[in-house]
Amino acid sequence: MKNTARSRCKLCAALLLALVLTGCAASGSRIEMPDVAEPGAPAADAPATQLITEQLIVTEKQQREQRANQALDHLVVADPPPYKIGPGDILSIVVWDHPELAGHGLVASSSSAEAGTTSTPPQGFVVDYEGKVQFPFAGALKLAGLTEEQARNLLVSRLARYIAQPNVTLRVQSYRSKRIYMDGEVRLPGLQAINDIPMTLLEALNRAGGLQPTADQSRIVLERDKKRYNLDLRELVQKGVSPGSILLLNGDVVRVHSRDESKVFVSGEVVTPKALTMHNGRLSLNEALGESGGISPMTGDARQVFVVRKALDGTRVFQLDARQTGALAMAEAFELHPKDLVYVAASPLANWHRNLSLLFPGALSQAVGATRP
Repeated sequence: MKNTARSRCKLCAALLLALVLTGCAASGSRIEMPDVAEPGAPAADAPATQLITEQLIVTEKQQREQRANQALDHLVVADPPPYKIGPGDILSIVVWDHPELAGHGLVASSSSAEAGTTSTPPQGFVVDYEGKVQFPFAGALKLAGLTEEQARNLLVSRLARYIAQPNVTLRVQSYRSKRIYMDGEVRLPGLQAINDIPMTLLEALNRAGGLQPTADQSRIVLERDKKRYNLDLRELVQKGVSPGSILLLNGDVVRVHSRDESKVFVSGEVVTPKALTMHNGRLSLNEALGESGGISPMTGDARQVFVVRKALDGTRVFQLDARQTGALAMAEAFELHPKDLVYVAASPLANWHRNLSLLFPGALSQAVGATRP
């Protein structure tokens, strides 16, 4: 009898405690612990939460298109100019019917920049660091910044003082003044010399052996003059812009990112929390939730689906209420960014059960077990 009375007392106490906690959960109250901060440290304000709406999706899309168009305005060159001679180039100069003028200029002893080989540079007239070339009778000629035709005309005008109607052939024999650097997920990374063939983005990728299977075609970064331009090959093709119209300049660095660097992290109350790899830079919120098994029907709160994003101006937090009409359509249209965190909060009932389990481990199981004969 005593054991039965004791069991009934425990059952009543557990049920009473459960009712109290249920009322607290229903009223929205919760146990809060004071934040522990270092002495003198400023209080950090939580970022504002933006609701995912159709207007927000349209605004985000317009901002992406605006950034892409700004990059294209600076990079696209419809008619590339001819190659201009620069310091370090080796010129081949022939004055016909005057073999005595076929002397060779200084030849650099460094390795050739073309094709990354270590062969000896060909003999010819080297453009010095001031952009000048020493030629018999003509003296010092400032050829840097001139095309082959302009340089030939200048040399002809100088030689015409000593030779009647000189017939001159001038061409660049070795291109060494202008280079770009290819890095990342290409088959042959390294330096590439700019020659008489315009160095476009398509030409640079072709010389680098093409993209690796792990390359992210949506994240090709061009660095120029301390500025970065993000290029998306598939988006360029969709807009009708050929990658062959993007002209690269001396000193440009092109880096092709890997797909492993473009991941989205899904955590919280989903069936399978995981890190997802974006599909060539594209992954919608709906796809991220679907590939993670969806919101947990037992513990997830469909009203609180959050996307945390680290931006240049700080952390941004977006919220989706999946119970609203048209929420799935908005989730499909909401584009995620690399390194985004998708978090699904727990439902009030799940929080109540976890809090009760933490405060009184085994209380519910004991209460249920006490009712059994």
